[in-house]
Amino acid sequence: MKGISRITIIGIIIVILIIAGVAYYMMLQTQAPAKEVIVIGVTDKVTDIDPANAYDFYTWEVLNNIMEGLTKYKPGTTEITMGIAESYTVSDDGLTWTFKLRKNLKFADGTPCKAQDVVRSIKRVMEIQGDPSWLVTSFVDDVVALDDYTVQFKLKHAVSYFLALLATPPYFPVHPNYKPHEIDSDQTAGGVGPYMIKEWKRNELLVLEENPNYYGEKPKTKRIVIKFYQSSSALRLALESGEIDIAWRTLSPQDIEGLRGKKGISVLEVPGAAIRYIILNTQMDPTSSKLVRQALAAAIDRKDICKRVYLDTWVPLYSLIPNGMWSHEDVFKKKYGEGPNLDLAKSLLKQAGYSESNKLHIELWYTPTHYGDTEADLATVLKEQWEATGMIEVTIKSEEWGAYVDDARKGVFMASLFGWYPDYIDPDDYTTPFLDSRANSWTGSGYSNDEVDSLLDQASTSTDINTRTNLYKQVQTILADDVPIIPLIQGKLFIAYKSDIKGIVLDPVMLFRYYLVYRG
Repeated sequence: MKGISRITIIGIIIVILIIAGVAYYMMLQTQAPAKEVIVIGVTDKVTDIDPANAYDFYTWEVLNNIMEGLTKYKPGTTEITMGIAESYTVSDDGLTWTFKLRKNLKFADGTPCKAQDVVRSIKRVMEIQGDPSWLVTSFVDDVVALDDYTVQFKLKHAVSYFLALLATPPYFPVHPNYKPHEIDSDQTAGGVGPYMIKEWKRNELLVLEENPNYYGEKPKTKRIVIKFYQSSSALRLALESGEIDIAWRTLSPQDIEGLRGKKGISVLEVPGAAIRYIILNTQMDPTSSKLVRQALAAAIDRKDICKRVYLDTWVPLYSLIPNGMWSHEDVFKKKYGEGPNLDLAKSLLKQAGYSESNKLHIELWYTPTHYGDTEADLATVLKEQWEATGMIEVTIKSEEWGAYVDDARKGVFMASLFGWYPDYIDPDDYTTPFLDSRANSWTGSGYSNDEVDSLLDQASTSTDINTRTNLYKQVQTILADDVPIIPLIQGKLFIAYKSDIKGIVLDPVMLFRYYLVYRG
């Protein structure tokens, strides 16, 4: 600093401070006003921002806000309406579906979206063969663009719920920037939805802004900021401190109760068909033994789980098809009782060659944040219940969601805890993804049963609800006997938010539509 006077130095500092102040002011001017921003907190994680491989509920929620398909659900209902398509026709045999697109559809950056983009995106899903590809490949033989505004599907067989399938992300058109032949996990170009991705920092921050080229009604809030938290308690504190406006997926039962009645905060219960279950690896010793799988099912006490882990905010579930949905049967209760049936469990274990001196060793896996803070408690209670037989020893292990999904897909886990939220509202969605050998690779169960595959094919092609009901009941009966998956509980979702937040619409589809939310 030799040769520079103190006065000069002070002057330079003043100039720097002025410039910094101006820059900060300009930054504030470019940011959306507070009333045009809503901040949502989650403990969940985004896997792939790519419909070709994303197959978890929360990522699908994000995709449904930045993309759209030919059809969509009318908010607050299970009614299917037109999305980027304006009309359709179907052949008498139910095998040919033809859709007319809306004119002047554009991606967020202004790139036109035409029939060729819809076809390109769907065929990309079929080629990449990611986890959700079965939603296309099990039903679609071919899809073609007849012209710029006409998409035609040729189905392998008639499907009574094809319009509902079209409302799922594997059918969404994606921007041409997506890699054509491989999964593009962090691609932010998006699709033709009400929002576009402005900023993305994995596991930290996701900023969505109004898509200026969206064909439909503009979002009620211009900018949605999603912050990712490591625990339910951190999520609750963020809401109470004003750091976020909405706490969503997933608050623990204790935090839900703690927020009820708090001044300035509302708690909404979301009725729905969320289910929890254990996936058992049928290709790994010792769970490759059906006797072992049946014994594990018999030893479970669902009411105990509901009370101790979830404070009775969930209810026991004895089938994969949820309570209240047509064709549901309490098949596990019929076969194993309400539980725990320790005498039956011990008898089955003895038949499988185990005893108090030769115990069955089970590895039970869970993921610590994706389903909320209760997962460790759920795993602990299951360990206690299984070990109450005196013939089982359980080792609990955990892994973060991204690695957990990958390892499940690879068949690494012996027994693993998962949850399910509906892709579409139909019993098929609670059976085919889990039990059809052509669709269940994501589970890592390795389960395959030709009779089940055939029954599910018949159920998906029939248009008679009585016939379909009978077929799904047969599938559930086989499920309870083969036990590749043990259904545990069914429950509600809860969302807590500042009382000035309006427009939260949650329905049986259970997708949070950010574009309907506003500050009142």
